[in-house]
Amino acid sequence: VRASPKPWGVGDLRPWNGSDHQAGLVGELSFEREDDRSPDTSLLLKLLFTSAPVSIQVHPDDAYANSKGLPNGKSEAWYILSATPEAQIALGVKQPATQQQLHRAIDDGSISDLVSWRPVKAGDVVSVPAGTIHAIGAGIVMAEIQQRSDVTYRLFDHGRGRPLDLDNARAATKLSPVEFPAVQKRLTDQRTLLVANSHFVFERIVLAANSNWRLDAERETCLFVLGGSMGAGALSLARGDAVLAQSERLAIKAGRLGVECLVAYTGIGGPILELLQPLAEQTAPRRRYQAKAKAASPPNRPLQ
Repeated sequence: VRASPKPWGVGDLRPWNGSDHQAGLVGELSFEREDDRSPDTSLLLKLLFTSAPVSIQVHPDDAYANSKGLPNGKSEAWYILSATPEAQIALGVKQPATQQQLHRAIDDGSISDLVSWRPVKAGDVVSVPAGTIHAIGAGIVMAEIQQRSDVTYRLFDHGRGRPLDLDNARAATKLSPVEFPAVQKRLTDQRTLLVANSHFVFERIVLAANSNWRLDAERETCLFVLGGSMGAGALSLARGDAVLAQSERLAIKAGRLGVECLVAYTGIGGPILELLQPLAEQTAPRRRYQAKAKAASPPNRPLQ
């Protein structure tokens, strides 16, 4: 797990991470493959922690990123883990706007009034398509799945003195309406579809105590534990742990209190109908590639 200091971060990451981070205020934890020599994944799972508002920003879509010589843009989705009663996020604009109105709001500093601020609570799901103006308010902990990209065009940064990129922000911004919150869809008794697009599928999975399952991770797949515990192949996972898998069938055993987790996988082809199958008993997975989140922990244990 890689910790990134941010001016809007926090000093205490519990209960999602108990490691002693010396990076000051941590705003992001990024889950990466354990082996540095492995190729980068196309998706990236993060946890975000805010004690102050994040900049108002926008990410480019694939076409605009390609025009700048970048491999891809950045669409993302959020699952709210916790939020204070007054917590808000900004998503899109309050009402349809023209590019001229956007330019004027950026130039005169009223961009915060143009965007649509919405209250959030634990369990909310937010889809943030590339090109959508967005921001995260204070008092929020969230899990984020995103296309792998670190390109962010800031429009407003609350006087922190960090550089803005207004020309690219104007060019990359789309002013079409954005649905909030994302509509969740029950796929099975265990699976709920949170967000599906051409880049990724994002699901919430809840498994009964001591039940046995097979997760078909033929596509690049990331699993993050929200609560409870589970065995995943040779790994033991609890809240805050993640496992990355690809091209394998992963045997899963829910713990004695069951397990709740988020699962994300690459989106081409849409949701996998047979992603999760019950097993009568635990069986050995067909293993070709498996990697846990990077950690300085004993073998077969990801970072807490």
